[in-house]
Amino acid sequence: QVQLVESGGGLVQPGGSLRLSCAASGFSFSNYAMSWYRQAPGKERELVARITSDGSRIDSADSVKGRFTISRDNAKNTVYLQMNSLKPEDTAVYYCRARRPIVGTEYWGQGTQVTVSS
Repeated sequence: QVQLVESGGGLVQPGGSLRLSCAASGFSFSNYAMSWYRQAPGKERELVARITSDGSRIDSADSVKGRFTISRDNAKNTVYLQMNSLKPEDTAVYYCRARRPIVGTEYWGQGTQVTVSS
């Protein structure tokens, strides 16, 4: 069955770094655009960064530009989010999403908690 399993979250001090991973299985990963979203308590889920199926195009939210980097390894069916210079406002549950262009099929992971606090 389809699975997206996020890992790498945790508690980190302001200014620190984390690397999230999302391991995919059960579908043709290389045909899917991948994204990271986050949802903070009491707020709507928001897009953090996305990458095309072949990795040729990347977009990210203004709030994380210059600090977060999305990447993927199609040989490992995994997408990553490198997060540097973390701020307390980055605290949220982070989700990965797979979406097949045109067809529109999409899958979501269960999320991983990131807490930035001193």
